[in-house]
Amino acid sequence: MLLIDSHCHLDDDRLDTTRDDVLARAAAAGIERMIVPATTANRWDKVKQVCAEAGGLHPAYGLHPWFVAQHQRIHLAELDEWLEREKPVALGECGLDFYASRNDEDWQKQLFAEQLQLARNHDLPVIVHARKALDDIIALLRRQGELRGVVHSFSGSEQQARQLFDLGFRIGIAATVGFERARRLRAVVAVMPGDALLLESDAPDQPGAGHRGELNEPAFIVEHLQVMAELRETDVDTLAAQLSRNAKELFGI
Repeated sequence: MLLIDSHCHLDDDRLDTTRDDVLARAAAAGIERMIVPATTANRWDKVKQVCAEAGGLHPAYGLHPWFVAQHQRIHLAELDEWLEREKPVALGECGLDFYASRNDEDWQKQLFAEQLQLARNHDLPVIVHARKALDDIIALLRRQGELRGVVHSFSGSEQQARQLFDLGFRIGIAATVGFERARRLRAVVAVMPGDALLLESDAPDQPGAGHRGELNEPAFIVEHLQVMAELRETDVDTLAAQLSRNAKELFGI
């Protein structure tokens, strides 16, 4: 069983002293490839370096909405140049986050819309962060058109999932699906078409129920893969093969 972690932040400074061990455990768990998205302009170079130091790591570059106060207009021009030069597998992580407030809504939307245009210009899939913002994101994706990508760590409704899939976006499933209280997400996983889903860790964040208080790792996706297989009433190997095909198709790896 070979797996692809479609979203993990292996460049995170918290992993600097353990990264080799994390990668070894991932390999032992059958994870053959990992997508590593950057979050700010000053992280792009580290993502590039981390991905160059180990096999099976694929970089993506973007401007994450959590750090909207750090982003400047010049970073969009620099991102354009970076994408042209580095040829990553995706643009991201980008998106919208209105969890705390909408005080910076206009700037977030501008940054997101311009990154979507860059993705179109470079023919790249988009890795989208969405928190308390799915309807806004769906509207922007629909307005932009002709895009593909993934909404990572999906937490919305079946209706929203189907709208995103119709727009060319897959649904990234993180360890949240392993929590029994995540009834809406578990229902989405149970009913969506198999080619709509991706598997992800979001490491080192979002550890599952069995790893509370720990830093998350790509190796742990095996645990919520099992949950997904149970929800879909299929065997783990069949689902793993489907999810890996989905990631290879989306990211061209």
